[in-house]
Amino acid sequence: MLRQFKNLSFRKKIFVICTMVSLIPVIVLGTYCYRQIENLLITREETAVHESLIQESNALNTRLNTYLDTMNYILWDNSLNLALSTTYEKTSDMYLAYRDIIDPMFTTLRALNSNIKKITLYTDNPINPHGTVLRPLTDIEEQGWYDDARERSRPFFSASREYNSLKLICRYSGGKHQSIIVMEIDYEDTLSSMASLYEQSYGIVLTDASHTPVYIYDTFEDTGGDLRLTPEQLINNLENDGLRDKYVIETGTDITGGWKLYLYRPISTVSAPAREITTIVLIIIFFCLISVIVLSSFLSGIIVRPLEHLTKNMSRVEQGDFAITVSYDSGDEIGRVVQSFQHMVEQLRHLIDEVLKSKIKQQEYEMRALQAQINPHFLYNSLSLINGRALMAGQDDIGQMARLLSTFYRTTLNKGRNTIFVKDELENVRSYISIQFIMHSDSFDVTYDIDADALPLTMINLLLQPLVENAIMHGIDHREAPGRGSLAISCHCSNGNLIFTVSDNGPGIPAEKLGSILTSDSSGYGIQNVHHRIQLFYGPEYGLHYESRPGEGTMASLTLPQSITPSPSP
Repeated sequence: MLRQFKNLSFRKKIFVICTMVSLIPVIVLGTYCYRQIENLLITREETAVHESLIQESNALNTRLNTYLDTMNYILWDNSLNLALSTTYEKTSDMYLAYRDIIDPMFTTLRALNSNIKKITLYTDNPINPHGTVLRPLTDIEEQGWYDDARERSRPFFSASREYNSLKLICRYSGGKHQSIIVMEIDYEDTLSSMASLYEQSYGIVLTDASHTPVYIYDTFEDTGGDLRLTPEQLINNLENDGLRDKYVIETGTDITGGWKLYLYRPISTVSAPAREITTIVLIIIFFCLISVIVLSSFLSGIIVRPLEHLTKNMSRVEQGDFAITVSYDSGDEIGRVVQSFQHMVEQLRHLIDEVLKSKIKQQEYEMRALQAQINPHFLYNSLSLINGRALMAGQDDIGQMARLLSTFYRTTLNKGRNTIFVKDELENVRSYISIQFIMHSDSFDVTYDIDADALPLTMINLLLQPLVENAIMHGIDHREAPGRGSLAISCHCSNGNLIFTVSDNGPGIPAEKLGSILTSDSSGYGIQNVHHRIQLFYGPEYGLHYESRPGEGTMASLTLPQSITPSPSP
């Protein structure tokens, strides 16, 4: 049976698999859902109620802890403690305490938390009352929470559902005087989120540490209150098992101040959709049984057709035909496979072209390298011969020119290597400048500022000579101001970088040309080539930078990473 299935065409396999995969779950679902759907709904509701209760408990804890943090900030403030423990002999001193300590603190705390309606400090210190901020302790002696405030050492909440009141109270000890801080909090804003947990059919009760209801809300007005539970029923629901059969009840106890939160929903409202859903499911199952066969046949054709077309094109690629175009206008996985295949073919075609071009360029480079290895020997021998003949004839200047040219081209060619020591690069520049001295009849001055630590470092060759040549040809040679030309070359290490500067006192570069000197708009190909070589070899963060002032001169800065190798690599 399995062997016969393997030998079927892919189209038939898709049809068989789709039919079986669709029919079996539908049949099992139809048999199982009627018995389980009500239990699933109830279980889901219990989980939802539990999660809603945890979420609301955490939110309430966050709000209450925010008020506690505010109260603790007041209690630990040394300036307020000093103000309350001081016995004032002058009214002006009291005014300064109001203005500089008490008022700014309470105003700031209320501004930071808009739910804090008022903060009042009641004290037995004989200080003049100050609005609602500072009052005598006798004003609250008749309050029901007054005795608790005098006995407790920690802040506690006092809430009244009847008066929509919520207060945070704490005794404050300041020296020989006793004080009580009362923070009045917006009752509705603090607890209003509990009135939006569900759209309908739920009730919620919040009690304090003494089991007194602090907040009660439900949505059972349309039912005449028949589904409403009293706080006493909720508090004793663990002993009354009958409620568990009629309601989903969850209790949250981890609330600041020992408060408890009760959330309940009637099971009748939760399971009401069960019968309707069951009927809908049975109807859906019936139509699914009819539709599965038709859809399986249609689906197999949709899936297999592009795959068959893709298979034919892959065979053509295997035979070496890359001039194909595959298109599929769908954005599904098969479409992405077809697009990836087309992209792969284009990449292969592009890579083949690039490989051929690279081979041609490589052959050109090898030919140039071979010429670079042959020509220097002839050049060095010729220059040595010129030097010897010049010395024999007493022509020292010609001999010096020959030696300088020999040194210059020896370091320039660098035996075909790409990198060079900094000291050899500087030697190349010195030889070039000496040649320019002779050609210019010593008409300009040169200064060197070389960091000895940079000499053993390595760099790619032929970077400085184009900069020096540019400074002489376009700078010193075009100088119109009186006096001798000046060329300055520096090299130093800084923050892991190797920095060269080449400065001249020539006419400078106009601002409109300075911005394009390193771009494709520049006519100075040598400078542009140096900049591009550096960025290709070291990265885009390195390269050349030009600064110039017309009439004063130009400075070229060359930045490379510090690099030390045993010997420059070819």
